This record gives sequence, C-alpha cells and structure tokens, in this order.
Amino acid sequence: MQALSVAQLIPVLQTAIGPTILISGVGLLLLTMTNRLARTIDRARITARELPSATEGDRLKGAEQLRILWRRARLIRLAIALASTSALFAAILIIVLFVTALLRAESAWLICVLFIICLACLIGSLAVFIHDINQGLAALRLELKGTDVDES
Repeated sequence: MQALSVAQLIPVLQTAIGPTILISGVGLLLLTMTNRLARTIDRARITARELPSATEGDRLKGAEQLRILWRRARLIRLAIALASTSALFAAILIIVLFVTALLRAESAWLICVLFIICLACLIGSLAVFIHDINQGLAALRLELKGTDVDES
C-alpha cells in the first residue's frame, strides 16, 4: 500500500473542516444546555426546600412548579444526550473520512449516513430544547398567576 502524499491529504482535511466546526458549535450548545440544567436543578431544590413551610395554596403551586421543573430537567437531559450523540457522530465521521482516504476506500454511503445521523441528532436536540423553553414559560406563567403581570 502506497502512503498518501500531503497533496492527497489536503482535500480530506478540507472536507473534515465542516464536521469539526459542527463539533465546536455543538460544544457551545452543550455549554448552554448544561447551564440551563444546573439552573433548573437549583430552582427545583429551592422550591422543594420552601414547600414544607408554605401555605396550602403556595404548596399546591410549588408542587406544580416542581412537576414542571422535573419535566424540564428530563427534557434538557434528552437534549444534552442528543447533542452529545451529534458531536460523537461528527467525530466518527472525521475518523471515517481519514481512514477511507488512507485506505483509498470508497464509502460515500457510510459518510452520508454518519452525517445524516449527526444532523438528525442535532435537530432532535434543538427541538427538545425549544420544548424546554416552552416549559420554562409555563412555569413562569404559573408563578405569575394572580399577580398584576398575569396575562392569562
């Protein structure tokens, strides 16, 4: 087997830039999601701590907020798992690009499948993340119910 020259490797490096940038973007998205998860968990802990000393009405409201916070934490966990899977498949795609170039193998179908899985996971992650944002607004609506700011 003949080794690849630098000139033959340059197109592979250029092709690998797209998935590499995708990994970087997903990393920033993961940072945002993990911060959001931490804030959700902190808010749930504070709400749970305040529950025993709350009045009956506030206790019902707090229990509903805890249910929403629990759903949100699970949604964010799913979004993080999907985004991480997207980054994983992007990394695998980069490896496959180099291995196929090194072995001079033709595997366009594998590269396409890996890229599609990568983007499908990213799309799923973003959809779940948007759903979490809507759940956050539902929790805010519940908290504002009966105040001057209440819009419902």
